[in-house]
Amino acid sequence: MTTVASSPAGGQSAVTDRGESVRRLEQEVGVVIRRVRRVIGERARAVHPDLQPSSYLMLSYLVDRGQLRASEMAEVFGIDKGAISRQVQHLMDLQLIDRSPDPKDGRATLLSASEDAVRRLDEVAAMRRQYLDERLGDWSDEELADFADTLARYNRTLGLE
Repeated sequence: MTTVASSPAGGQSAVTDRGESVRRLEQEVGVVIRRVRRVIGERARAVHPDLQPSSYLMLSYLVDRGQLRASEMAEVFGIDKGAISRQVQHLMDLQLIDRSPDPKDGRATLLSASEDAVRRLDEVAAMRRQYLDERLGDWSDEELADFADTLARYNRTLGLE
């Protein structure tokens, strides 16, 4: 579908092909995904030199959400309980998570980020926000807010958290 946009002066500005715009969106999202994968690896190493990127994502989720069962993590991340168990053990070995009995079910345990993990993640997040602020320094406050709003709308529309 091709649409013609009107310019403020009343004339025609650009001809926009929706299919081309969707292709460009898909291409730019691909760039974002590759960048995010790289950044997750960098952040994981900044938290702990031996922290795996996938375990970093779990740890970040625990910091944001609080105590959870491993089965809840498996559901959230869409991976089997065996993979979650290996990542939980990895995080335990690095002393980045704690286990405690689930008060609702004595057979189950709850996972939570250790105080050290929370501190490390906070430090890494602060450095990342500073980096972004510096890199986006020529964006106005309004442009930055508009981009964040548009990205949030995009995620809501696609049903992403």
